[in-house]
Amino acid sequence: MLHGKSFFLVGIGGSGMLPLAMILAGRGATVAGSDRSLDTDSLPAKFDSLRAAGIALFPQDGSGIVSADQIVVASAAIEPTVADIVAAVAVGARRMGRAELLAELFNAAALPIGVAGTSGKSTVTGMIGHILHAVGRDPTVMNGAVMKNFIAPDRPFASALVGTGDAFVSEVDESDGSIAFYHPRIAVLNNVSLDHKSLEELRILFGGFAARAGHTIVNVGDAEAAALAMEMAESRRTTFAIDAPADMIGCKLCKLSASVDFTLRVGDRSYDVHLAVPGAHNVANALAAIGAVVAAGVPIEAAIAAIAGFTGLKRRFELVGTAGGVTVIDDFGHNPDKIAATIATLRAHPGRLLLLFQPHGYGPLKVMRRELVAMFAARLQGDDLLVLPDPVYRGGTVSREVTSADIVADLAVTGTPARHIPDRAAAAAHLAAQARPGDRIVVMGARDDTLSALAASIVTMLEART
Repeated sequence: MLHGKSFFLVGIGGSGMLPLAMILAGRGATVAGSDRSLDTDSLPAKFDSLRAAGIALFPQDGSGIVSADQIVVASAAIEPTVADIVAAVAVGARRMGRAELLAELFNAAALPIGVAGTSGKSTVTGMIGHILHAVGRDPTVMNGAVMKNFIAPDRPFASALVGTGDAFVSEVDESDGSIAFYHPRIAVLNNVSLDHKSLEELRILFGGFAARAGHTIVNVGDAEAAALAMEMAESRRTTFAIDAPADMIGCKLCKLSASVDFTLRVGDRSYDVHLAVPGAHNVANALAAIGAVVAAGVPIEAAIAAIAGFTGLKRRFELVGTAGGVTVIDDFGHNPDKIAATIATLRAHPGRLLLLFQPHGYGPLKVMRRELVAMFAARLQGDDLLVLPDPVYRGGTVSREVTSADIVADLAVTGTPARHIPDRAAAAAHLAAQARPGDRIVVMGARDDTLSALAASIVTMLEART
């Protein structure tokens, strides 16, 4: 399908583009690309890994697009004025959206497994991929996050696997509506909550996704997902929940700082499950993954044995380091549900929380404003501290109706401890200066891989202080 084709990916270093590039290259296509971060010399190790895979890289100035035979791929965030898009028009190259191309590959697979939901889809995708790999199914996996189990010296940014088996596992994105392109044999619906779109839009998108699936694994512990489950024929769904009626029930949770054990009940059978990742939200993720692989023909006992070896994803509650009695964690939390889940996991153990939350865009901040404020007001305690730098901005036209300062002003009305420090390096330094032994500093946000470097810099500041 791909041999002899030439692709040029605009924004090739992005979390959705990089694994797509690896899959294309792994399946025999010629792949090249450009990226703003490459032009600014940010994250050079990422681009070195692409070059090592035989992918040619160019400045984002149009110089890499020279032939009508190239297929130019860009995400919805790339505006038509970007030089590479202008060059594609000039040479008559075919243009495709990132999601359009991914959906084409996904739908052509013998066993497409799609993972959807506002929260947890990267983790569930990683869990499914790990289980299928462990039981010898050799899947292809497309993930928006680096899967720790598959990191190797020649694969430091392992957000994709290229296998020869029948399964193509991919998380699917609702934020740009592209979820409508996907036709899964097996679908997972984790949850439905605010992030980029209104609940009314999300119900239509997620409901349509499940309706197109042969079988859907759905979280009835989530009210919105449970409502959608009621529209599915019982024979075409498997339900799961924690401590609530479902086909698969997670119960008797034993939460430790870095892991969680639970009992899985399926009908009149019970199974002991161990996860090497913490938190009740990961129990829900594990139920989704086990349900999906069982639907794909994996015996449940084999799935449970395999998932115990899942070591997690980069930037998902990832311990960065400890200095002076202060622990620093890097986390992908960027919407109310994800952030609440991280805080709940941290609350299982003593210690003050110092949070740096970088919003992932002005648009999402506007959509989530009320829910974010309510969540932080409910979850933070009097001696905690929340700092918000300005949102991620990658250029182009964007409305700035709601800013980080507005969120902090709303929180002040509720008495929640929060500060707006526009520059994130200054925000990080402020938290490091405020920290005392026993505190946990958490760097949170999406769409910005350099947040990991920011978290590492906080550890360095703490070390220098001690």
